[in-house]
Amino acid sequence: MAREVKATLSAWTCQDVADWLTQEGFSEYSDLLCRQHKIDGPTLLALSEDDLKQPPIKMTVLGDIKRLMSKINKLRIQDPDFEVGVFSNGLDVMQMLQKSQKSQSLTAIPSKTGALDEIDGVSSSTSHSQLARRRSQPRYQTSFSQDLSIKSRSLDTELWKTFLSFVYVFAVFLLTAFVMVIVHDRVPDMQKYPPLPDIFLDNMPYVPWAFAACELTGVILVCMWCGTLFFHKHRFILLRRMFSLMGTVYLLRCITMLITSLSVPGRHLHCVGKRYGDMWSRVQRTFEIWKGLGMTLQGVKSCGDYMFSGHTVIITTLNFFITEYTPSDSCYYLHLASWVLNIFGIFFILAAHEHYSIDVFIAFYLTSRLFMYYHTLANNRSLMQQDARRTRIWFPMFSFFESHCDGAVPNEYEWPQLTWPKLLKNFLPGEKWVVNHEEIKVTNDTKEKEKVKKT
Repeated sequence: MAREVKATLSAWTCQDVADWLTQEGFSEYSDLLCRQHKIDGPTLLALSEDDLKQPPIKMTVLGDIKRLMSKINKLRIQDPDFEVGVFSNGLDVMQMLQKSQKSQSLTAIPSKTGALDEIDGVSSSTSHSQLARRRSQPRYQTSFSQDLSIKSRSLDTELWKTFLSFVYVFAVFLLTAFVMVIVHDRVPDMQKYPPLPDIFLDNMPYVPWAFAACELTGVILVCMWCGTLFFHKHRFILLRRMFSLMGTVYLLRCITMLITSLSVPGRHLHCVGKRYGDMWSRVQRTFEIWKGLGMTLQGVKSCGDYMFSGHTVIITTLNFFITEYTPSDSCYYLHLASWVLNIFGIFFILAAHEHYSIDVFIAFYLTSRLFMYYHTLANNRSLMQQDARRTRIWFPMFSFFESHCDGAVPNEYEWPQLTWPKLLKNFLPGEKWVVNHEEIKVTNDTKEKEKVKKT
């Protein structure tokens, strides 16, 4: 008779683990694991395949290692309290699950119904998120997804943090406009300091309309991103992340612009230094730049703000947010259009000779790296438990804004207003849209009851 699993395997003692090993056919390892190495219930669940292979345990029979890991995974399914991060070495658990998923494939055999069933119920490559799904869902007979990011179980909207992030980026944009005024005062004399040698600009003729075309690509990306935000279920978390990242990149841009003043990249630019003598003129010019969002289409002309390109930062940030927070399978052409607009926007900046090539390269590199670093940390919070103190020191803003998000933000969508025409919803894929069906059912039920009463 199989051993009855306790309410939680965290209560198992070393003797309980020894009894379980004996009943499962691993009696030869009970002395090694339970008496020599004091393996109890929580430690058993935290074991990885590498732990069994490497010293000090150093099991040598590969078949026994695989079968034992399969039995341990079955225990994880049965234990309701098993969560990554519950144990003190939760980092090791997560690393084990990732390594096993990368190195092994799901072993399957044909069932009587023709579907695929797993050998012994659980594969040693089963990850924690897949184990959790198996507790609450019927047994699927398909291969597992390779997505290693953990869906967040705690997604607090925290509107006040979104508001703070908006205040942050608002203040940074004002500071950027003021720094642009200062660097315009310090722009080098074009007669004394001609444009620097640049491989691309030296071989690319000047295109007068190119910079306006770049800003038009940015406007299109803004419209695409606003549509994504409008329907995304977690729109305020997305806004908070965009504001914090964009504010940080532009704050870095203020520093780089102020430190070194590069010469004007094109002779068609008529830039003269020291245009604003007193502080009041500078404040007025700052407000003009801020109000026009620094766009040529809004009549804003600036010089000296070259290292690095603010237009590249904007279009790259929008591109990465659009592709991150829309499904890759059903929005393939949206992602393709977003990348095409990003690449052409960068090309138009260079074709207009408004920035040096290094300005655009540094802007794209910094923006993309910060975006990916931020989301890598945000999507794998359980991997950071042992580094929480260092994370708070080096990434204080991230630690503050993401304190209540413990995993990847799912791409779920909803209609902001239930009063919108139901006919419009039929034109969009239903599996990607979250609609409050309960309220709709209640309304329909009440209408049917009213009809019954009238009849």
